[in-house]
Amino acid sequence: MNVTLSQWLPTTVAIILLAGASTAALITGRIRHPWAATSAIARAAIQLAALSLVLAGILADPLWVGVGLVVMFVAAVWTVVRRTKAPATRAVSRVVSRVVSRAVPVGTAMLLGNLVVIGVVFSTGAVEFSPRYVLAVGGIVIGNTMSIATLTSRSFTATVTDRWDEVEGWLALGATPLESTRWLARESVFSALVPSIDQTRTTGIVVLPGAFVGAIFGGASPLEAGRFQLIVLASVLAAGAITATVLVRLVGGVARKPLR
Repeated sequence: MNVTLSQWLPTTVAIILLAGASTAALITGRIRHPWAATSAIARAAIQLAALSLVLAGILADPLWVGVGLVVMFVAAVWTVVRRTKAPATRAVSRVVSRVVSRAVPVGTAMLLGNLVVIGVVFSTGAVEFSPRYVLAVGGIVIGNTMSIATLTSRSFTATVTDRWDEVEGWLALGATPLESTRWLARESVFSALVPSIDQTRTTGIVVLPGAFVGAIFGGASPLEAGRFQLIVLASVLAAGAITATVLVRLVGGVARKPLR
């Protein structure tokens, strides 16, 4: 679908009004960082404009599609690292060491989750193995595992900090650091997956997912769009479950109280 110049004006007005509404709501509620939503929308607009120009030249080239996915993945890992504080403790003092200590488990967990899912989707022939679809499915899965990794890590850190007396009690009884936080890690994984599970359960009733709507707008039949969306939903849940489970396994051995 080609967007004409006359369509950009109402689009711009709508985006400005929506950004203003989100900022006004945050300011009224005295929420910290009230301009964060507007800043995110502005940044998304710039990035999408750049992405549109780049995609026009790389969709037919597998090498550049691979480079694009690597860039997405690195950016996703960096975003999770910035948003989380686990499992750095007072024993880790240098900034570089803290970043590496967070990036390695996050990157490992996300990479495993994404590789398993992408391998299944394309090896079974559920989705055509072409640069266009690899980029589409890979981008969706990477973005969702980023959110799930962030939720998992933040939930785990907050829970361990709040219930440190219990963790310390298990450590005093001789449990290993991994055993002392095992039940908290399990709860953190489930909590992180709840939004994706709820979205999947309510798809078609409460939620009209982006992949489904995009496929319809692209000219696909409703049945074909539904098939693609189902693959995407299953991929997101599988990648998220693997990422979250592996992540808490890698960072769950906490022997000292995490810093807030």
